[in-house]
Amino acid sequence: MATVSDITASATINGLSAILFLVLFGILRLQPMNDRVYFSKWYLKGIRENTKTTGPFVKKFINLDYRMYLKLLNWVPASLKMPESELIDHAGLDSVVYIRIYLLGLKIFVPIALLAFTVLLPVNYTDRNFDILITKVEDLTFSQIDKFSISNVPSGSKRLFVHIFMAYVFTFWTCYMLYREYKIVTDMRLHFLATEKRRPDQFTVLVRNIPPDVDESVSEYVEHFFRVNHPDQYLLHQVVYNANKLAKIVTQKKDLRNRLVYYSNKYERRPNRRPTTKAGFWGLWGKTIDAIDYYSAEIEKLSNKEVEERERVIGDPKAVVPAAFVSFKSRWGAAVCAQTQQTRNPTHWITDWAPEPRDVYWDNLSMPFMELNIRRVLMAGAFIGLTFFFMIPIAFVQTLANIESIEKVVPFLKPIIDGGTMKPIIQGFLPGIVLKIFLILLPMILMEMSKIEGYFTISTLESRAAGKFHLFLLVNVFLGSIVTGTVLQQIQVFLKESPSEIPKIASVAIPMKATFFITYIMVDGWAGIAAEILKVVPLIIFHLKNIFLVKTEIDREEATDQGSLLWATYEPRMQLYFLLGLVYSTVTPILLPFIIVFFAFAYLVFRHQVINVYDQKYESAASYWPDVHRRIIIGLMISQILLLGLLSTKQALHSTPFMLVLPVLTFLFHRYCKSRFESAFRKFPLQDAMIKDTLENAREPHLNLRTYLRGAYIHPVFKGLELDTSMDVYEDDNPVVATTRRSHKGSSGELSSILVV
Repeated sequence: MATVSDITASATINGLSAILFLVLFGILRLQPMNDRVYFSKWYLKGIRENTKTTGPFVKKFINLDYRMYLKLLNWVPASLKMPESELIDHAGLDSVVYIRIYLLGLKIFVPIALLAFTVLLPVNYTDRNFDILITKVEDLTFSQIDKFSISNVPSGSKRLFVHIFMAYVFTFWTCYMLYREYKIVTDMRLHFLATEKRRPDQFTVLVRNIPPDVDESVSEYVEHFFRVNHPDQYLLHQVVYNANKLAKIVTQKKDLRNRLVYYSNKYERRPNRRPTTKAGFWGLWGKTIDAIDYYSAEIEKLSNKEVEERERVIGDPKAVVPAAFVSFKSRWGAAVCAQTQQTRNPTHWITDWAPEPRDVYWDNLSMPFMELNIRRVLMAGAFIGLTFFFMIPIAFVQTLANIESIEKVVPFLKPIIDGGTMKPIIQGFLPGIVLKIFLILLPMILMEMSKIEGYFTISTLESRAAGKFHLFLLVNVFLGSIVTGTVLQQIQVFLKESPSEIPKIASVAIPMKATFFITYIMVDGWAGIAAEILKVVPLIIFHLKNIFLVKTEIDREEATDQGSLLWATYEPRMQLYFLLGLVYSTVTPILLPFIIVFFAFAYLVFRHQVINVYDQKYESAASYWPDVHRRIIIGLMISQILLLGLLSTKQALHSTPFMLVLPVLTFLFHRYCKSRFESAFRKFPLQDAMIKDTLENAREPHLNLRTYLRGAYIHPVFKGLELDTSMDVYEDDNPVVATTRRSHKGSSGELSSILVV
């Protein structure tokens, strides 16, 4: 069991690591602007300059003017100076609201920590439950830190009602802050949408599962359907092509072209020697051939193949997917279509707001609509299997964290473990590192699973992956660590005592896991956030790419691209800290300061990263906020249920009715917030749409909306090409629609020329 000295040692190691990263980051920021476009570039430049000049390396690599280093932390006030409105214009609403989640954590936990340290900590520490238990239960493992937890309060003690009262106070405060933040974010979203510049997705709807028609093509059927049912608002449409094979050819051609540029540049530097490569996989083996001739020939083959595939896609009716992007003359018309059912059959002509063009994940638009449910059921089963599979490394991590308890069962390991100075590191540092490695790999796996499920927007893919990752952290990292840790920590007791005593022992042992989670917060939180600002992992990845993959300057620019916030990774991990803070606020409040340091540190770091590092891939206007709110509510309800179970094992029977009320009240609060605010994140008010249309018409009366929207939702492989869309875009204002549809009422010519409304 980790002692106070172990926790202090771990805090010192992780705190110093964080400070070291911050100091190094501050040093890098003091370099001239043209030297610090990206850390890896600056580093490489320092190496190159050092090889060309004489003198100590440190003089070239680091400026030794001590006055500069007095400004090491000037990035902190600089990150806080930018007003929120200006930050929205700079980085978008998605990034700003993401930063506000960390601020919400501070607003919730700082007052809770003050109350907990004032009331609960003295109540827990001044009791004597461990002194009593140690005389009754042999081999019980605990530390001095556990005396600050509810485990030190004896069963049936009246002091337990203090915890019940504080649970009510913490719940009401958390709900108040959640309600307030939900209202603020809702107002920010509506204001952002009302003042946002014109974008194609404001006028466009994505229509899926268009039913087949024997008389008309998909394009003709879409045109006729919307001209009949939205005659005053329909403007044009773009059908969706299944161009996945063509996209792969284009990607392969781009890769070969980069290789050709690389070998051509190499030949220009050494014209007396033709560069060579091998014809095998990635040029690693096979027959040695002339690289320039080989890649030139391969590019020509792919170019011919690309032309053939493009002609096939455009000319083959089977390549047209039963989906289309339909644009309207106004935002009001698009809102009416996107938010209403189009036919009696709710599975046909399904309409949703079109994502902005950057947010479209084109590969999944070609998936049959009825196949999606099957895919999602299969992936749900795969996720369940993956979750249980990861129980194995979680158990291994807990074995490291509870190594003293293992010594009691396997005594011959004790001399090996105690013989060196590595025990504090094994207990305090190594478990968090091992767990962090698994948690880095898992979001990538979950992202690929979400792609298989068939979601057609990048934002939805990230949102679904985040939901899976949150559930995984809840089941494995939180509940799994508690269950496996309790068994391992008190393994000798579990083997000796009767089954009737096990629940009581578990009720004492569960709060003891606070020491493991404190270590986890320091490793994953403190040091992890410090590594985030220094971009340690991207730096390592860059150098690996630079060694093995980078061939041209284009490759180098892609390798140095920092991308955007990794929502599917960061948000679920943040939710774990909300869960830990809410659970342990009444159980072991000494954990709360570590949570507060994490939220404060993360708020500063990510504000800096959003301003200076990350570029936004898309803008969803904070549509993810209902998920954030729901997950915090889940964490709050879990904390209430666990406290209820804990009190029931402590013979606080009269507490059950009081504690049962809390989850019910919390759920009702969630339902109220859902009915009050969530519609603003799923629908766009017609009133706001009409106001925005009216203002735009007054400011730009001669705006050609058809020209603006034409080509906005063409597949990227067709961009820049003279694509014939005469069958896809409606150009005529004549209300009579020509059609090839045959009559099915016995009169063959009755509907042969027009479609009757």
